[in-house]
Order: sequence, then structure tokens, then C-alpha cells
Amino acid sequence: MDRSKYTILVADDEELLRWSIKEIVSRKGYRVVVAANGREALEVYHRDHPDLSLLDIQMPELTGMEVLKQIMAEEPQALVVMISAYGQVERAVAACRLGAQDFVCKPFDNDDLLRRIERILEPVRLRHQVEGLLADQRQRYAIDQIVGQSESLREVFTLIRKVAATPNTTVLITGESGTGKDLVAKVIHHQSARAEQPMVEINCAAIPEHLLESELFGHEKGSFTGAGERKLGLVERANGGTLFLDEVGDMALDLQAKLLRLLENRTIRRVGGVDDLGVDLRVIAATNRDLSKRVEEGAFRADLYYRLNVLPIRLPALRERHGDAPLLVRFFLDRLNREMGKQVRTIGEDALACLSAYAWPGNVRELKNVIERAHILADGERIEVSDLPAEVRGGGAGGAPAGVATATAFGLPEQGIDLEEVERRLLTDALARTQGNQTQAAALLRLGRDALRYRMKKFGMLE
Repeated sequence: MDRSKYTILVADDEELLRWSIKEIVSRKGYRVVVAANGREALEVYHRDHPDLSLLDIQMPELTGMEVLKQIMAEEPQALVVMISAYGQVERAVAACRLGAQDFVCKPFDNDDLLRRIERILEPVRLRHQVEGLLADQRQRYAIDQIVGQSESLREVFTLIRKVAATPNTTVLITGESGTGKDLVAKVIHHQSARAEQPMVEINCAAIPEHLLESELFGHEKGSFTGAGERKLGLVERANGGTLFLDEVGDMALDLQAKLLRLLENRTIRRVGGVDDLGVDLRVIAATNRDLSKRVEEGAFRADLYYRLNVLPIRLPALRERHGDAPLLVRFFLDRLNREMGKQVRTIGEDALACLSAYAWPGNVRELKNVIERAHILADGERIEVSDLPAEVRGGGAGGAPAGVATATAFGLPEQGIDLEEVERRLLTDALARTQGNQTQAAALLRLGRDALRYRMKKFGMLE
């Protein structure tokens, strides 16, 4: 461990012993502060907040025992080792009953003293390590790691902040594949009061249906063939933290009933068990399916849908996030430059135009993969059109993205045409095809929802 991060207080009225201990301990890399009496020891303790204090039992002004009592009253978890003479062993034992971790007798063995210090500081080292990892995770999943400034994304940011402040609320995250539902779930967890507890993820579509119940709720020994011992389920492992159910729309109906029970009662029962076990956790569910439609089809329980839909967060598709694509490109380039030791600094105007025109059916995930490919293929510091996949280039120079109708698909009559009437009819057709769903209609026309509503308002199609 990096001993320079730890401060040790040495309090003893014998100057030679005080100097000797300081030399022994500081040579190992620890930071050492000293005090010559009990009152000074308290002053130094309050000033430097040492990780470990070595206190002589017998000191002027305040004895080591009195200093110990005051430290323990202020900070019951403080680490203290008492220094005693051979005739003071009983007092040293009494000090341990008051909260001291250990005691050493004069004269002591230097190596033994260092081993004791190392042993006592081990939990502190582990705590610092955990705190560092938690801080890293909190930074890695800070809300600013969701890149974008579009209006639709700012609404998502507002919801994330509100739900992170309420650590018990069930959350349903919806959106197309690749929009970042798992990232949003992690941001909510790591910015909430449950951040120090585990976040357990399970993909409901990736685990065979006959194993999903056992994975979620665990099983008792002998509950089925092959169950040779008790197994804790993922719900129990998430106790105190967050359970993230990805692709929840693909969960089997019989298992949905047990998930509903968990949400209503905060209890589970292991497979083959008879006891109900209480759990304290937040449930975040995510799906790219339309759950209300699944309810109509009888594939998803209505009561579970309402339980999950306490606080819905819909993630906009990338094509709806006007102005966010260039920001994401810059973000991915900076990350790839750091990871690969390559300096691709810019992207050509034609290449950027292709990226902006493309519909991104795979959303942010697809954009990330395209930029990673272009980063690898780029010969210099600039990404060119030739570094992009054919579907993004439009199948050739100047072409439109694959599957997107272009102006050449329509014949222009010799007498000309009313362009606004064409626009109005396209809007009408798109809305009719999607039964009035503005988000889907906007996707058909390769528009953002706000742009669609602007055109609808222009033609008097909004009430």
C-alpha cells in the first residue's frame, strides 16, 4: 500500500522514545506527527485527523487514558494503540476495553511494532480502496457522461436527477436499441443514495426461460435435479442496491407474476423454498418494446406494467436529437485517441454531412461503432468519407443512406408542382401509416419530433 497516504500520531512525553518511534515509522513511508503531552496530543489529533494514534498511557497534563476516552467519545471508530510500561499492562488491557485496538510494551521490538501498525491499518486501506472505486464509478457514471445538448435529451437529464434523488422509486426506461438505456440505469444508480451498494444486472432475453426464475430468486438445495446446494438469486445479491432488468418486455408471463409480487411486497421466495424473504432494493427495468401494445396482445401483465411504469423515462432516438451527433463524434474520437494512442483530430465536412444525413437505425451504439471503424481506417489526423461504411456514405459518393427514398424517386411533372402540397400530403400519409403516432411518423420522414410538429402546425394539423 502507499504508506504516504496514512498519518500516524505519536504521543509520548519521553523525547528520545518519541523521536525513535517517529524515525522507525517514517522510514516505512508513513507521515508522522508528534505530541509531547496529552493536551498537545488532542490538539494534533483535531488538527491532523491521523489514521492511527500511538498514545503513551502515562503523560503529563492529560494521561493517555484520558486522551483515549475523549477520542472515543468524538470518534468511536478511531484507531488507537496504547504504549505501556511492563507495570501498566492491566491499564493497557483496560484501554482496549475502552476502544483501543492494541497495546505495545516498552521496550518494544521495532519489527513487531511495524507489523501491528500494518495489521491495524489494513481495514483503513481497504476502506480507502473501496471509497476510491466508488468515486471512480460515480465519476464514470456521472450525468455528464451522457453526451448531448438537444432539448429532448435535456428533458431526460431532468428526470434522471429527480429519480436519482428518490432511491426507492421504480423506473421504466424505454427506447430503441442503442439509445443508451443501460447507461442511464447505471447513472441513476451511481448518483443515488444506493451507490455504495451493488447494482445487479440481468438480461431477461438472454437467459433461458426455464433458468430465469432460479437466476432471479435463487433456489434451495434439492429443489430440482442438479440443485446440489442452496443458491442466492440475483435479487438477494442486489439487496440494498439496484436490480436492473434489461429487456423486461421479453419476460415470460408466469415469471411476471413473481416480479409483481416483489414490487408490491418487497419479498421473494426461492425456488423450492417455503419462507418469504424481505429485500430492500430499487428496480429499474428497460425495454425496446412497446409494453402497452404487449399488454393489449396479452403478452405482458397490465398490473405489472402499471407497477413498472411509476416513473417512465423515454430515451429519444439519435435522429430526434438535433445537434447531438457532432458532439458524440467528438466524444468518441477523444476516447479512442486516449485508448489507442492515435491522434485523429478532425472529421471532413463531407464525412460530417454523411453522418448528419444518416438515419442511424442503431442509434448511439451504431454511431460509436462507425466512428471506431473510421478511427482505425483513417490514415492521418482526419476522417474522410472513404473511411465511413457504405450504408453511411449512401452506397456511393453523394448518395443517400440505404433504404431512404430520395427526390429522384418522384417524377416532376412538366407543368411543375406545389411543393407545399407535396409536403402536406407526405405528412398526412406518414401520420396515417403510424395511426397518428408523431414519433414514428417523424422517423418515417427522417425528421425529429419537434421538426414534425413544426410542419404540422404550419399546415394547421395540430389542435
